[in-house]
Amino acid sequence: MSKEIILDDYAFLVSETDEKGIINFANDDFCKIAGYDLDELIRTNHNIVRHQDMPKIAFKQLWDTIKQGKTWDGYVKNKCRNGDYYWVYATVYPFQSYDGNNGYLSCRRKASREEIEVHEALYKKLKKEEI
Repeated sequence: MSKEIILDDYAFLVSETDEKGIINFANDDFCKIAGYDLDELIRTNHNIVRHQDMPKIAFKQLWDTIKQGKTWDGYVKNKCRNGDYYWVYATVYPFQSYDGNNGYLSCRRKASREEIEVHEALYKKLKKEEI
């Protein structure tokens, strides 16, 4: 049975992807929480940490926003390699990487218990509407 992993108050998860969501970089905090070595994440689609409880509409909104060159922020439930999960408040924004390629940078911090409860209820409702 999966359990919730609570992020440290000072955890700051960072990842960089190309325009298709393929991971080019992940910091130590991200690797540690997700349960992957950096080498396992590089060249892998970021949806490797997508939790099945996340409604499709949340990611559609994210992609629609960042593809327009705008910053997206919101609450995300991600899964760990071992099946556990963690909640974050994420900010994703388009940028140009050091090599001139366009991509996206995602910075995530711990979500509060109150934020999690609100979004957990909202996402359950949205998932039911998908069916």
